[in-house]
Amino acid sequence: MASIRDVAEHAGVSIATVSHVLNGTRKVADSTRKQVEEAFVVLNYRPNRIARSLRTSVNHTIGMVIPDHANPFFAETARGVEDAAFEKGYGVLLCNSDGSVDKENRYGESLIESMVSGVVLISTGLTSKLVDEMQRRNIPVVVVDRELPRTDVDAVLPEHFDGAVAATELLLQLGHTRIGCISSAAGVLAADERLRGFRQAMSGAGATEMVVEGDFQYEGGYLAAQQILRSSAPPTAIFACNDLMAIGALRVAKEEGLDVPGDLSIVGFDNIAAARFTNPALTTVAQPVQQIGSLATELLIRRIGDPSLPTERRTVTTELVERESTGSVPQ
Repeated sequence: MASIRDVAEHAGVSIATVSHVLNGTRKVADSTRKQVEEAFVVLNYRPNRIARSLRTSVNHTIGMVIPDHANPFFAETARGVEDAAFEKGYGVLLCNSDGSVDKENRYGESLIESMVSGVVLISTGLTSKLVDEMQRRNIPVVVVDRELPRTDVDAVLPEHFDGAVAATELLLQLGHTRIGCISSAAGVLAADERLRGFRQAMSGAGATEMVVEGDFQYEGGYLAAQQILRSSAPPTAIFACNDLMAIGALRVAKEEGLDVPGDLSIVGFDNIAAARFTNPALTTVAQPVQQIGSLATELLIRRIGDPSLPTERRTVTTELVERESTGSVPQ
């Protein structure tokens, strides 16, 4: 395996110059940089990242903790972070907390041991011991999708409330006066804000609401939709607070012999890739996943470079995407 000394001798420069090219610690003339980079290729040089991080206190690896890697929205968000990080020369260690606070905390310990330069976090709740521990160790954190109150960290947050208002107003404009909502357990910002947006749009509309708790999974949406549609006065429309639960509701509608959207309109939230391929294609609220990943990575790398920067809270706009699962109220 070639060493940094071998590279320096092949390029005809000092070891210090090779180090500056590797670490970006000093400006190097373009012609000299080209000589060094050519030596890297010829000698098949691969820097020892662990040793390099010990010398420079910079490990070009970031951690990302998500609640559920099987949920397409989280998986697509993680891919957005990974793509943006790769472009900046960073690798990503992906951790799946399974919605468990204990598992989230244990992954935090593992990321500290791995000497990551920073962490992108989609938290399991409204508080996070992981964030507290990272801050204690001066490891930057950016929270995504779910804000953590009373925590001074950078954040990238979709417009959960506005998206839910838009989805509900669409159903009202289509003439629906009995609308169900499949929410999720309280205590997660995304779920709380989407339910608040639904209720805000319903207030003063003269419509009847029915809210049933799901769990942000297919099964939870399926069971909640069964409860809604088998009630004594079932709604003619359902707003599900994420696409997985909306897809579960689509399944129940089929089993109950209901035409969508002829008998029942359904709206989801997230615009996962599968939303375009359901039958009928799902009307939903789109979140700009690539933008979210790019912004989170940008904020984290800036924070790694300058911890003294003021905390930033970036909001990304959601957009209602009308497809085939919504229509006028049945006559």
